[in-house]
Amino acid sequence: MNASIDPVDIAPNADGTRLLIAWGDDEISTYTPLALRLACPCATCIEEMTGRPLLDPASVPADVHPTRIDYVGRYALRFVWSDGHSTGIYPFEYLRSLWDTDRAG
Repeated sequence: MNASIDPVDIAPNADGTRLLIAWGDDEISTYTPLALRLACPCATCIEEMTGRPLLDPASVPADVHPTRIDYVGRYALRFVWSDGHSTGIYPFEYLRSLWDTDRAG
């Protein structure tokens, strides 16, 4: 087990505008719904062979939000988005890398 990618709690923040993930290494990540939707790693949003983004950010409503969040086994989350998209699986390792990259600048 890797504490930096093992969530100990996943919940909305106090006003429900962000997703909080508390990790096993005591780091707490916060994510806006729009940033998560734009970072969707599915084959509809990212070209599988090249990694080239396919999702046009202008096509995603600024107020996009998850209508449901499901666990995928013990390794990922799947979001059902208000814009109808639901095919992305967000592994915990990927979510942590988004946070670490965002903090790095």
